[in-house]
Amino acid sequence: MTEPTHDEAHGGGLASRLNWLRAAVLGANDGIVSTAGLVVGVAGATDDRAALLTAGLAGLLAGSMSMAAGEYVSVSTQRDSEKAALALEKRELREQPEAELEELADLLEGRGLSREVAREAAVQLTERDALRAHARVELGIDPDELTNPWHAAGASFLAFTVGALLPLRLGAARTGRRCPADHGGRGVGDGGYVWGGGVAGSGGGLRVRRGGV
Repeated sequence: MTEPTHDEAHGGGLASRLNWLRAAVLGANDGIVSTAGLVVGVAGATDDRAALLTAGLAGLLAGSMSMAAGEYVSVSTQRDSEKAALALEKRELREQPEAELEELADLLEGRGLSREVAREAAVQLTERDALRAHARVELGIDPDELTNPWHAAGASFLAFTVGALLPLRLGAARTGRRCPADHGGRGVGDGGYVWGGGVAGSGGGLRVRRGGV
């Protein structure tokens, strides 16, 4: 008799993946909207394809670097806040170990454990790694997986570039009358959501397309 298998992934990685996925979706949507608007605006003033490409590429480079820099600064601030919270917790554990043990037991009890089980679990977790236990239960932080600003910046840069290339290409080619952002949103939205988030592509792509249009 074949035993059932359980293929769902557990463990670390989700918070990091959600961090760069968020940055990628924002970057893609911004790349679609801003570049499509720039291309449409220039196209309304001139029929020169070189002017269209020059304006579009300038917008692509400026936008991708701006998005990457913004994500880096934003996520770096979040990472600094996480480090500060961990440092404070480490000091409290050193200065008030018994109070912190009781606090951990209370938090575990609040999650549904009986008082006796919560107390025993708190003792065992503290003996194994007190800082890690408090970081995860009290702060919701994994000390081994702090947010990475480089991941967010890179994802935003690449996603903006991909999103911007689609309306730029369509605008330069002058194919059809549909808004370039609608074409771009389909590829970036569906592909990014399926590959990065592990969720259905239709809903994610639809949200990006709506934002782009």
